[in-house]
Amino acid sequence: MIAVVLRVVVQRSITKLIDRMNRTVSSVDGTALGGLLVNNERRRQRSQAIGSVLRSVASFLILGTAALMVLGTFEINLAPLLASAGVAGVAIGFGARNLVTDFLSGVFMILEDQYGVGDQIDAGVATGEVIEVGLRVTKLRGANGEIWYVRNGEVKRIGNLSQGWATAGVDVTVKASEDLDRVKATLDEVAEKMSKEEPWNELLWSPIEVLGLDSVLLDSMVVRISAKTMPGKSLAVERELRWRVKRAFDAADIRIVGGATAPVTEDLADPTAAVAAPSAFSNADSPQVAATTPITPPRAAAPSTPAK
Repeated sequence: MIAVVLRVVVQRSITKLIDRMNRTVSSVDGTALGGLLVNNERRRQRSQAIGSVLRSVASFLILGTAALMVLGTFEINLAPLLASAGVAGVAIGFGARNLVTDFLSGVFMILEDQYGVGDQIDAGVATGEVIEVGLRVTKLRGANGEIWYVRNGEVKRIGNLSQGWATAGVDVTVKASEDLDRVKATLDEVAEKMSKEEPWNELLWSPIEVLGLDSVLLDSMVVRISAKTMPGKSLAVERELRWRVKRAFDAADIRIVGGATAPVTEDLADPTAAVAAPSAFSNADSPQVAATTPITPPRAAAPSTPAK
């Protein structure tokens, strides 16, 4: 009876603690904590998973200790029971090792906050946005909208694209004859204007820098621009940069060049097209001429003169 009451008290205490943690961040839509983007749903699921683990561990310890104490009160020899339980535990653990591995991996992923809801991750077996984090399975939404159910035990490495910061880099290829000072001045103007406009001023975490020439070829040269962005927003910044650079270069009459184009070939007339093939009837000795020549009828024999 005491064990049951203690279990209820502990579970309610854990539940209240988790609810208090959720209420603390309920008014915050998103904050950057140590370079980690945190939102309400991420914190809520993480706290619920931790609370579930704590409640399960507390229930196991309290009820297990109470059961051993009750058996000891009745002077029941616990050695055979513990030995049997150990053998059964080994058998069950061997048969359900994948389940145990998934569970333990999920616990450590949640405790270490390796990823959360809304993060873009590369889990090796699948890549996408995290939509749900569980103790056994993590749900990802792929680029085409598909849902991936990834067992936590199958994840050997995780690349979190939503932690810290991201880098947006754009390579601009112009003709080798263009004036570099004019190209750089145009890019600086684009960078300064974009950094002051919304929502790009919030997505950019550092000034847009013109890094300089990345490569020089015979007929072209590549100028690289780069900037640190909010996690997961590098592609959007790169697309906007390309759009603005193209418009600015068109206004400044700076020509952007790309890859080599296929050479245009003209259709040349066949010199032998006007020459007709020789006819088989041009040769009087050909089989075709012989086949079409009318057959000459045989001559009638001359009448013989009677002998006198």
